[in-house]
Amino acid sequence: MRNSKGFGLLELMVTLVVAALLTALAVPAYDGFVQRARVARAIGDISTIALEIEKFRLQNDVLPPPSLDDLPGQVPMDPWDRPYQYVQIQGAGGGVGGFRKDGSLNPINTDYDLYSSGKDGDSSGPLNAAKSRDDIVRANNGAFIGRAEDY
Repeated sequence: MRNSKGFGLLELMVTLVVAALLTALAVPAYDGFVQRARVARAIGDISTIALEIEKFRLQNDVLPPPSLDDLPGQVPMDPWDRPYQYVQIQGAGGGVGGFRKDGSLNPINTDYDLYSSGKDGDSSGPLNAAKSRDDIVRANNGAFIGRAEDY
C-alpha cells in the first residue's frame, strides 16, 4: 500500500469548480445589494435636499431657489458621483416645456423637479422611457420619492 500526500488532480479540479460556482452566485447577489443601497441613499439624499428647499422657501418667503447652489451648505453628489438634477417649475409657468412627465405625459410635479439620473447616468422623455426607468425621482410634489419605474 502506498501513502500519498497532498491533493490529486481530481480533488483540485472539484475544488476549483465549487469555488467558481460560489463566485458565480455571490457576485450578482453582491451587485444587487450594492445597487439597492445606492438607490436607498439617493432616496435619502433627495428627501434631505427637498427639506432644505422647503426651509429655503419658508425662510426667504419666495419660490423654490433657482438652483441648488442657492441652498446653504454643500449639496451631495448622487451615489453614482453625478450631481442631482434640479429644475424650478413654479417660476417658469408650472409644467410646461421639458419638465419630467409620467407615461401619460402629465408633469410629475408643479413646484420643482429633483432627481438623480440613476446608474446609467442618462435620462430622457417621460419616466417610462428606457433611459429614465432607473432614475430616482421626486414626484407628486414630494409625496413620492423612488425609482421612476415604480412611479
